[in-house]
Amino acid sequence: MTVNVKGVHYNVSDNTKEYIDKRLEKLEFADELIVELDIVITKEAKGFFTVEAKIHFRWGEHSHMKVEERELYKALDELADKLLIKVSREKEKIKEH
Repeated sequence: MTVNVKGVHYNVSDNTKEYIDKRLEKLEFADELIVELDIVITKEAKGFFTVEAKIHFRWGEHSHMKVEERELYKALDELADKLLIKVSREKEKIKEH
């Protein structure tokens, strides 16, 4: 799984990257199912953070998730939880086939 982190109007620090990596450790069970994960952190003018993720699965499926929050790390936590749910559902679909 390749993880790409990009910032728009926000400089992504090493601490933020480490935090993202730590939160994504929960996805290791599906490492062979995910080809690429793109995360974009945008700092809005009014102080909000928008964190978006686009996940590409091995079988061509992709999914887009978005979280808006005042605090960056809270937004990253919410996004990680959404990713975990989505990946778990996709893995179950694959098992059913």
